[in-house]
Amino acid sequence: MNQRIKVAFDVDGTLIHEVTPDGLENTPRYDVMFLYKFYESIGCDMYIWSGGGVDYAEMWARKLGLNCKVIPKGSILVDIAVDDLDVLMGKVNLKVKEVFK
Repeated sequence: MNQRIKVAFDVDGTLIHEVTPDGLENTPRYDVMFLYKFYESIGCDMYIWSGGGVDYAEMWARKLGLNCKVIPKGSILVDIAVDDLDVLMGKVNLKVKEVFK
């Protein structure tokens, strides 16, 4: 039986970019959304999480129109974890640079 690859994306700084220093205005990071959509298109199990909590991540999943499971950050070991910070939450950990800072 083949296991599907589990891929998790963080929200702040990864899927979205803070436009204002107070965090009240955010925009999608289209470069990272492209990566998300690639993994989704090849049949991976998609997860998102946030240090801001499950409710916050669920809000962003809705706003971004993502078909994913929302889980507490780091609650499961995934195959690939994508974050803007150095993390060890996946078998492979990808750090995406925030280019707008």
